Amino acid sequence: MKTRKTFLIVGGGLVGLATAYRLLARLPSAHVTLLEKETRVGAHQSTHNSGVLHAGLYYAPGSAKARLAVGGIRQMTDFCRRENIAHEICGKLVVAVTPDELPRLDELLRRGIANGLNGLRKIDAAAMRKIEPHVNGIAAVHVPEEGIVDYGQVCDRLAFRVQERGGTIVTGAKVERLESKADAWVADTSSEEFSADFLINCAGLQCDLVAKLAGERRDVHIVPFRGEYYHLGQEARHLVKNLIYPVPNPQFPFLGVHFTRKIHGGVEAGPNAVLAFAREGYRLTDVDPHDLLDTLLFPGIWRFLRKYRATAYAELIQSFSKARFCRALQRLVPDIRPVDLAPGGAGVRSQAMKPSGELMDDFHLVVRSNALHVLNAPSPAATASLAIGEYIADRLPD
Repeated sequence: MKTRKTFLIVGGGLVGLATAYRLLARLPSAHVTLLEKETRVGAHQSTHNSGVLHAGLYYAPGSAKARLAVGGIRQMTDFCRRENIAHEICGKLVVAVTPDELPRLDELLRRGIANGLNGLRKIDAAAMRKIEPHVNGIAAVHVPEEGIVDYGQVCDRLAFRVQERGGTIVTGAKVERLESKADAWVADTSSEEFSADFLINCAGLQCDLVAKLAGERRDVHIVPFRGEYYHLGQEARHLVKNLIYPVPNPQFPFLGVHFTRKIHGGVEAGPNAVLAFAREGYRLTDVDPHDLLDTLLFPGIWRFLRKYRATAYAELIQSFSKARFCRALQRLVPDIRPVDLAPGGAGVRSQAMKPSGELMDDFHLVVRSNALHVLNAPSPAATASLAIGEYIADRLPD
């Protein structure tokens, strides 16, 4: 059986790094080159997130998300332990505030059990407040396997291990042209030209554009959604011990604001979800005319906004109004006040959307004879990155 010896991986985030790491474990003699357009690895989604280790509670049993999340958190926790990366398995509460949320809470519990999570339990208000004394709600699911981590450290250690195993990481190398010829890929970058037998596209926020460069049809578009956070001030941090999440609203495709203790101290609150005007636009004022035009000309975004008109408007208002943002947080922790909130960071979610306006919920890979494109890797991709890398390595054609 012939095994390809040379690989190009486009994208130096967690998924790209983990793929290189797993590929070199599977094929130690392979020549793996990872191309990253920024000056450092993990510059975008991998480090612009909440820093949570997700255990797989939300995902439909049998889905790739569910399988990879449950296996992924265990692989990631083991990697962090071995590499002395800052992390903590602190547990999470998913809280039902009103009676109409109880059936959805029960469904989450059922999914979590079906997905193989350990130690899940539904608890009443009294038990809930023993874990989070200031939380508001009538019941919760306690998820003891979830935790927090420094994903920046994970990126750095994965990069070190990839290079230790003989892999090459080239930063400042934006892929500008891809050509398949004579059974090999040639990549022209802003740095130099590279070639390999097999192409693996892990470009995250740019993945559909990289796939287009490789000759793929854009059956799905990446639509960037910015998520904005606040930090709790020193006097309010005691109100949150670890992780407090809402029961997801079925009328909106994103999770909703929540509270996250950070691994190096402090508590983060958010995110909301608003359309970003640039694929890497972390501020409201960040506008990339090409990215914005690409989004506005895509019919799926207008169908999506029509379907979720009211919620999208509420999220936008929340982006401009700290008082509105605070009211959303008070649903879970009533003692939070606007004065307790200081502007935090933001992340941009790489969300694959169909022309119908439907969001792709599960991981989506396109496999060709000489290429593999990761065209949707939403949360929990950071947590599951090692499992995703293993999944990709196992699916490479011989």
